[in-house]
Amino acid sequence: MARPKEKCFGLNATNLLHFLRVSGGSAPLHSIKFSNVAIQSLLDQKLVKVQNTGCEFLLEINEEK
Repeated sequence: MARPKEKCFGLNATNLLHFLRVSGGSAPLHSIKFSNVAIQSLLDQKLVKVQNTGCEFLLEINEEK
């Protein structure tokens, strides 16, 4: 039986968050091999943020709470 799409997207977002934690809290946005939906899900929940460093964009865990 196939999984509902919502759980798949949630699992991908969870895996992405784990990937960022293992990577030291941030990773270049162009190098992330997760779906745009997973990235947007974490952005909507304000768990991650995008930072412009001047030469690239970083996706990093949002420490503000």
